[in-house]
Amino acid sequence: MNSTTTIYNLVEAEKKAALLFQTIENRQFIVEGKSEKQLNTEIYNLAFELFGIKKYWHKRIVRAGKNTLLPYKENPPDLILQNDDILFFDFGPVFENWEADFGRTYVIGQNQKKLKLKNDVALAWEEGKQFYHQNKNNLTGADFYNYTKQLAKKYGWEYGNEHCGHLVGNFPHEKIVGEEKINYIHPQNNLLMNEKDKNGNNRFWIYEIHFIDTNQQIGGFFEQLVS
Repeated sequence: MNSTTTIYNLVEAEKKAALLFQTIENRQFIVEGKSEKQLNTEIYNLAFELFGIKKYWHKRIVRAGKNTLLPYKENPPDLILQNDDILFFDFGPVFENWEADFGRTYVIGQNQKKLKLKNDVALAWEEGKQFYHQNKNNLTGADFYNYTKQLAKKYGWEYGNEHCGHLVGNFPHEKIVGEEKINYIHPQNNLLMNEKDKNGNNRFWIYEIHFIDTNQQIGGFFEQLVS
């Protein structure tokens, strides 16, 4: 399959993920008193209602409060959303065998630091995207990760994960490319990000921003396709 077709399908999958998230906001799903698990299930049911999908290529994540400090690989206890809370979603829906990976942060209430964190992860993602496109011809995964860690400092936060993104593609891409660090935007990935895969095809990347404040016990998350 050529690169034009691949990126078209990935973008179309992402548009549907964005619509899912917008519908979550429009229907006011994000309210205090719900558990993370309850909200997660409601979103799963909404995705089936909108698109008829039940397939996700990675575990579905809703994290609130102190759980927002934790990266993907963790599995913390279920929390209840509070009236002055911060939370984020990380969902990987599969649309017609094409993967999306979409993450956003939300704030219940008007806590200014939490609102700043929500805004900062989005602004930093755009800044990172610009850096990527300006430098991708000679940019390694390690370079991009180190740049992203510096972005966290620039915005006044800590970086919250051991990587800041990964490959994405036709489901199930993980079984095809594996879990090696070269498939992540990782500090030990010294391959150029624009290198072809073993079959000579272009590779496409999800870029993640996860900023945290360990003292305040809050985190913010933003991710989507950067290629």
